[in-house]
Amino acid sequence: MNSPRFVVPHTLSRKLITATISGAVILGVTTAISPDRAWANLLLLSYFLITLGLGGALFIALTNVCGASWHVAFRRVPEAMTGLLPIAGILLLATLAIRLPQYGWHHHGHGGPGTFWFKELWLSPKFFAIRAVTFVLLWVVLARILVGSSRRQDAHAGKPIHAGVSVLFLGIFAITISLAGVDWIMALEPLWFSTMWGVYQFSGLILATLAAMIIGCICLRRMGPLEGIFTDEHLHDLGKLLIGFSCFWMYIWFSQYMLIWYSNIPEETSYFIPRLHGPWAPIVAGSLVLNWIIPFFVLLPRPSKRSESIMLRACVVVLIGRWVDLYMMIFPPVIGTMPTFGLPEVASMVIPCGLASWLFFRSFARAAPVPAGDPDLVASLHYHA
Repeated sequence: MNSPRFVVPHTLSRKLITATISGAVILGVTTAISPDRAWANLLLLSYFLITLGLGGALFIALTNVCGASWHVAFRRVPEAMTGLLPIAGILLLATLAIRLPQYGWHHHGHGGPGTFWFKELWLSPKFFAIRAVTFVLLWVVLARILVGSSRRQDAHAGKPIHAGVSVLFLGIFAITISLAGVDWIMALEPLWFSTMWGVYQFSGLILATLAAMIIGCICLRRMGPLEGIFTDEHLHDLGKLLIGFSCFWMYIWFSQYMLIWYSNIPEETSYFIPRLHGPWAPIVAGSLVLNWIIPFFVLLPRPSKRSESIMLRACVVVLIGRWVDLYMMIFPPVIGTMPTFGLPEVASMVIPCGLASWLFFRSFARAAPVPAGDPDLVASLHYHA
């Protein structure tokens, strides 16, 4: 099966670029008015973007290691999502560099030796910067290798993908995403800690990745490249994964909260007290509704997971929930006691939508829409959930 390459419609490309530039202008103006607010939005949108790209690579690696074949027909979609990584990585590193002292231990008034010597060493600006650059480089390089091995199948039909790089990626991913979440998000409040933070970051990442992947598959099916290739059977299974990881996200959220509530240690409760008592509480409640309650009850019936329109709406809700979840993590320590929502926050929603979509379609257009050389393609095309 040799399908012609996808061509991004000029009008769509122009609209996405316009939306991205408009959001960037708003954040640029906000920088002059409220630097803290602008930086918090930059951190949110850059972390949102890079985790979507990383999630695409994670999906590829997991399916390679498992020897799965059901996904082969739409494998170019998660591969295209990895196209977000280079630009998102540069944006994130620039955002971190702007406020590098914000993460320093001395910045929080705990520069003496004593029991905090390890945090002082770990959060030293130079070591912090080295880790950030290393994480991003590892993700970009390994994702490029994963995608490259898939693209080479087009020239060497019938040759299976070697899972060695995927195993390496999964090991590095497990370590780096945990440390990155600690460095870039938890370190905004360095007196606070949670031993479940790494898996909490993973749960949000994989949930948002599945939602974005489903939206991408449905859009490409409607636009033509995946018409007759991405079937309702594939949609159904992705829907099952979405509702499953929505429950997993809720399980991790509750487990983290329950353990901290039960132990009642000041160094741990300092995160939840301001978020659950006061003006931030409705945002936490909104995060729970968007990430679990709505997806769970909407996608529970079997027909819902096979309906394009319902799945699209559910995935949009999940992605908004991901934004709200990150907002709840980042804004309280940066902004202060009162939540803010206005044009800068709208911009931090619009920029990921516009930039991610443009990079995704651009990356998808660089290769054949279907991996014709994969020996499992026929099985995937006739897959039944």
